Order: sequence, then structure tokens, then C-alpha cells
Amino acid sequence: MAYENLENVKVEIRERVLVLTIDRPKVLNALNAQTMEEIHRVFTDARDDESVGAVIVTGGGEKAFVAGADINELAKKNSITGKETSERGQYILSRVERFPKPVIAAINGFALGGGCELALACHIRIASDTAQIGLPELTLGIIPGYGGTQRMARLLGKGKALELILTSDRVKADEAERIGLVNRVVPLAELMATAEAMARKILERGPLAVRASIEAVNSGLDMAQADGEFLEATLFGLLCASEDTKEGMNAFLEKRKANFQGK
Repeated sequence: MAYENLENVKVEIRERVLVLTIDRPKVLNALNAQTMEEIHRVFTDARDDESVGAVIVTGGGEKAFVAGADINELAKKNSITGKETSERGQYILSRVERFPKPVIAAINGFALGGGCELALACHIRIASDTAQIGLPELTLGIIPGYGGTQRMARLLGKGKALELILTSDRVKADEAERIGLVNRVVPLAELMATAEAMARKILERGPLAVRASIEAVNSGLDMAQADGEFLEATLFGLLCASEDTKEGMNAFLEKRKANFQGK
């Protein structure tokens, strides 16, 4: 499996929850090309790994989730290699965003630049009270290149996204929660336990319904509302024919816990 022979990320599977830790603490977990490819390898293998039902992404060390891209690499780019780097990063983070199992970012510190973009690609973001989040690329004379301009605007709206991008301001955890940039803020000591508890709560739901919900929301955002509702109805109908739906309905009527099988 791709979980082996990884240099810059660590992987641990805890009862169907895969914890992916970006592990370059000496450089605040900066995303170089190798780290991005290792993230891609993990998500590619985890997609069809039946032992994985959810993923938590976090950062190694005590200071950073991911403090940005690796500037030493970016400084060497020209117009052609720069565009290629951006497109590859966009592709990898789109794979994260469209991953069919829930992905939770456990933001344990600085989530800046590429780190913010990685967090934005995750389905749910839980931040420690020490976290700081932002897109400071304009201070380097570039723009966010891994989908940050698009995801930030879709999440916060055009005005707030442009404010944060153009000023390069860092947002502290409480403000990030207030504006909807993160779902929840907890003390640092409780961060991983909170993320795991949420992952396990989702794992109790019907796995086919979880997958369909992720698809409906992600794909629907790129459609007109009427088209999104058509997709929703189609997925709803497909689920009604599944064994999981029959089990869920029967469990409710029989006042017992459902035993979903993903079928």
C-alpha cells in the first residue's frame, strides 16, 4: 500500500479512521512537491481501502498544521513550471475535496498559504484555539495557486474572500469560526479527540448515504440549483433501492441501531 515508504507524511489507521500527519516540523510542515505527491498517494490508496472509513489530516509538531508551500522550490519556478505546479496542486487537492469518505482537517497551528488551501479542500475543519489561518501569497508577489481563490470565495463569499486574499491577513481561530472558515474551535489538547469523535459519529451513518451527500454538495455547487436538485433526487432514488436504506428504515421502526453494510 502507499502508506509505506513515506518520508514527509505519517499514516496511522485507528479503527477505520486514517490519520494523515504532515510531518516536516523543522520547516513547519511546508508543502514541497514530494509532500504533495505523498498526500496524493495516501488518498489514492485510501479511496478503495475498506479498512478506511474516514480521514483526519493534521500537522506534526506543536506549531503548524501546514505553514505554506516550500518557498525554496517556488522561488525557482518560471511561467511554465509555475503553472504546472499550480495545476498539479489543484488536481491533488481536488482529489481530497472529492474523496468519497469524510475528510476532517484538525488544524493544530499555522494553516497558511498551501496549508490553508489543504484545509479548505477538506470537508470539515476543526481548529485548535492556537490556530491561525490565511492566504499570504500576495506578500510574495504571487496568488494562491492550489484552488484557494476559488474555495475561499465559495465558502465565505466574494467580498470576505477578497479581503483576506488581498490583505494577506491571518485569521485567529475564534474569528475563523465566526466567519465560517472553520466549523469548530477547541482547546489544542482536545483537538484530535474532537476530530476522531466526529469521524466516528459519521462512521455510524450509512456509508452509501455519506458518499452520496459528499457528491451532492461538491458537484451541486458547480451547477445551477435546478441541476443540483436533479442530482440530489437521482442519488436519493438510487439510495432507496439499497440494502442500507432498507436496514436504516427497519432499524428505525424496530427501535434499534442500524447495521449498515455499505450495500
